[in-house]
Amino acid sequence: MNSKRILTLNGHPADNSLSEGLISAYLDGAIKAGHQTRRHDLSKMNFDPDFGQTGYSEPKALEDDLEKFLSDLEWCDHFVLASPLWWGGVPSKLKGLFDRALLPGRTFDPRIIKNGLPKPLLTGKSARILMTSDTPSWAFSLMYNSAARKQLERQILKFVGIKPTKFSNFAPVGEAKPVKIERWLASTRDMGVKAA
Repeated sequence: MNSKRILTLNGHPADNSLSEGLISAYLDGAIKAGHQTRRHDLSKMNFDPDFGQTGYSEPKALEDDLEKFLSDLEWCDHFVLASPLWWGGVPSKLKGLFDRALLPGRTFDPRIIKNGLPKPLLTGKSARILMTSDTPSWAFSLMYNSAARKQLERQILKFVGIKPTKFSNFAPVGEAKPVKIERWLASTRDMGVKAA
């Protein structure tokens, strides 16, 4: 198996969460398999999540944590994001990270338009989304049309060139017994071994 450069992001804004556990399990498998890894935890990152009013012509300067994240995103072959599902989407601080860090010139080129979309600049990378929720998987799919998944896969990651994206939903979290959580962690550890 070829070694990959893997970037992980625990996208939960709190210190101790199932998202953190999933990222740790993924990294455990990836490191044991010999992959190169870098990790970011949203709860430890300091930045203003509000994009502001200046637009792309004069964006705010990236704080150190955002610059480091973006540099690591450019470095990686495979990006792994763990996030809870809150109110049908991702936490606001995580959305703010994408709003602030995925800028033209580094993640997409608005000067080159094809099929109405700017040229993506982060091509050649794959991704895995690990989403936790209290919403059962069937309801997430049938009742809500997997809206959060589509936003992350198509409107964010694919927009900047990161594809394909695999998706894993861990739910319902509130009813999960310890033995089930251990199974979730074990399966995520296996994903890390395979860099899948």
